[in-house]
Amino acid sequence: MAQDLEKDNDTELFTQSTLSTTIAEPRRFSTLSSVITHINEFAKSILNKEKELDIEQQEQTQPSDENDSLFPVGGSNNTRVRQLEKCPQGYPRLAAYNASEQNFMLYRGFSCIHARLLLNLQSDIQILERELDELDHFHDSISSAQIRLQCRDTDVYKCKEEKEAGKRTRADILEELRVKVCQYDELLVKARELVSFQRPTDRDYQSVRNWFHSKAPLVEEEQAYILWKEDILTLRHGREWASFDGLWLFCTEDQRRKSTDQQVYYFAPSRVSKMVNLIITTVIFILLAAPVLSMYQLSCLKSTKAMFAAIGVLMVFTLLFAGALSVLTKARRHELFAVSAAYCAVLVVFIGSSNFS
Repeated sequence: MAQDLEKDNDTELFTQSTLSTTIAEPRRFSTLSSVITHINEFAKSILNKEKELDIEQQEQTQPSDENDSLFPVGGSNNTRVRQLEKCPQGYPRLAAYNASEQNFMLYRGFSCIHARLLLNLQSDIQILERELDELDHFHDSISSAQIRLQCRDTDVYKCKEEKEAGKRTRADILEELRVKVCQYDELLVKARELVSFQRPTDRDYQSVRNWFHSKAPLVEEEQAYILWKEDILTLRHGREWASFDGLWLFCTEDQRRKSTDQQVYYFAPSRVSKMVNLIITTVIFILLAAPVLSMYQLSCLKSTKAMFAAIGVLMVFTLLFAGALSVLTKARRHELFAVSAAYCAVLVVFIGSSNFS
């Protein structure tokens, strides 16, 4: 019996231990699963934060991407060009059009307004000048007040007393004159600079006016300034080769990308300059070599008619040389006369040294 009781106790202990182990194992699994879920939730939160940061960065960089898409990089040199058709209609497109080419920088000079302001200031200065002269003559007519014209300290002291009494003093007149004269001088200098600006050529003016007529970037009242042809100034400096600007050969790749409008043309000044240098060099060579060769051929004839023919060649080529200088350069009259005389003298020396009989 005792042995049976011991066996029963052993079996009960065994069953209790097995039950405790079976109960503990699910608890362990539950804690592990909870830890894993917490780790997953933490990782998801980190990923969500990273996504939010990426979205914010994309939103911040989106405007620059839009700007890049407005004026993309292109061409063989990977350059960026402001295209007219992608600029908003109105003043933005008009500003882009004016800035796209020097020939299109046409603005009003308002010469009449400058003249009106100058006349207004001139009239004010004349009134103050007359008032100052009258005051000087008044003090000069009084023996006790003549010292004011001879001593400035005395005049300043008297002016303070007169100002306290509410009178108009010489100091007030001089101060107003100083302000008016400074304004007048500044406006006069600006008007002088304005006069030195050049007028646009007929082709440049007509090009801009045709663009205004076809595109109408502004309302009618605000774009009516282009109709004042005699008051329009250009910011472009005059050049000897302006007649070559319209050739398609002188338009670069980047300039063609500025506008898809077939009626808007651009040119590269560097290409025009190279072409003009080539033309001038060729003309100079012809004007120097042709008369020498022709007169040498005439000198071989050894006759009086040949000598007169050589003089005729001299006159013709001197005239051609002077005409080429006036067309291809901006030489002044005295420069044109001096260079033509030197050219003629060289040909005369050649005729004198030739064997005409």
